[in-house]
Amino acid sequence: MNLDELHWFVVLAQTQHMTDAAAELRITQPTLSRALARLEERVGTQLFDRVNRRLRLNVYGEIMLEHAQRSIAEITSATDRIAALRDPEGGTVRLAFLHSLASWFVPDLLGRFRTEAPRVRMLLRQAAAYDIAEYLGGGQVDLAITAPRPENGEFGWHQLHVERLCLVVPRDHRFAGRRRIRLAEAAGEPIVALGEQFALRALTDQLWAADGVSPRVVFEAIEVPTVEGLVAAGLGVAVVPMPAPPRGEPAAAYIPLTNPHARRSVGLAWHAARPMSPAARRFAAFLGAAVE
Repeated sequence: MNLDELHWFVVLAQTQHMTDAAAELRITQPTLSRALARLEERVGTQLFDRVNRRLRLNVYGEIMLEHAQRSIAEITSATDRIAALRDPEGGTVRLAFLHSLASWFVPDLLGRFRTEAPRVRMLLRQAAAYDIAEYLGGGQVDLAITAPRPENGEFGWHQLHVERLCLVVPRDHRFAGRRRIRLAEAAGEPIVALGEQFALRALTDQLWAADGVSPRVVFEAIEVPTVEGLVAAGLGVAVVPMPAPPRGEPAAAYIPLTNPHARRSVGLAWHAARPMSPAARRFAAFLGAAVE
């Protein structure tokens, strides 16, 4: 059993699917299967139950996952501390962030941080908010830029940005010239949305419900730019974060919502009970100053 195989086990536990885990890890499925067999032989029992072609952690697997995540976090912390002693200006930051922040907010911050700390290595991971909370809890990342604030009381939080939400419609839509709009006015429109696994989808569903609308979702996507592209193609309307120029889909119009709760808080999250590496502390301090 080595550190790589423990990491593979953690990813397999999260994906619950051998093929998906192998693809994420960029290894072959037989390699992953053999590693799991060695691990199960080592502990003397199966760690997963096979259910409808998926792998579900059993009670033994839950115990192994808890200790595997803790072991990985401890070894990573030790490696980071040694690296910081050898090179105070270097180190590694493992950062998770939302898909919807990948094309503008995060790249801008990373570019500015690279100018200030060129020797710090950034390991990046895009994910949905739920998965980000899992990564923080399991010690797989040091910091996360996410929304909304995670409910886990063990996580620290610093607000970085507040995004207004809006209704995006095709450029030739009858609403395109509006300056503000109530979602109730779009009750009969086909809706394009993110998948139900995303926190932004939960927020937009709440906004539709607040205006008394049961949205008729005709397309689901996993990226906000994809949602905007489908809207621009005339396939529906959607609620998305208001893009700052020059971002946004040129063939679409973005209309602010009248609902005062049509916004989301984007912030920096970390595990408050876990020591933070010098590089991670430096990046967190940079973010706190950069967005003031």
